[in-house]
Amino acid sequence: MDNITKDEYWMELALHQAVLSREGGEVPVGAVLIRDDLLLAEAGNMPISTNDPTAHAEIRVLRQAAARIGNYRLPDTTLYVTLEPCPMCAGAILHARVRRVVFGAADPKTGALTSRYTMGSDGRFNHTLKISRGVLEERCALLLKDFFAGRRKKCP
Repeated sequence: MDNITKDEYWMELALHQAVLSREGGEVPVGAVLIRDDLLLAEAGNMPISTNDPTAHAEIRVLRQAAARIGNYRLPDTTLYVTLEPCPMCAGAILHARVRRVVFGAADPKTGALTSRYTMGSDGRFNHTLKISRGVLEERCALLLKDFFAGRRKKCP
């Protein structure tokens, strides 16, 4: 990790998952969950291919990590995700007791951590999140922008 920060390193892995999702025809969002600088889980979006509205990258990562460690609580973990989590994902993150969330691109329409809502930092829950935003933001946003531009071109 010579010239990149730890956050950038992990976000690169999340971006890789987002690219894999895009290649599978999914909205390109990727996530990784770490604890003590060790990767616990990594996943991309899959709601379209699985016909599962809850198969967002964040939910998939939480499920994988919980199964791996044998506990639905994931304290002392950090979640890296390429797009600001939606309310569903923010709720799951809070219930899992993730310590910190790092996201790339903000989501002004449905972002639940800083953009539209402030879940996890507004004092309304019994768990508070540490939130960092804007890590590799331009790359995360461009991946989404290009994906949706391509879909608009396909629609008459």
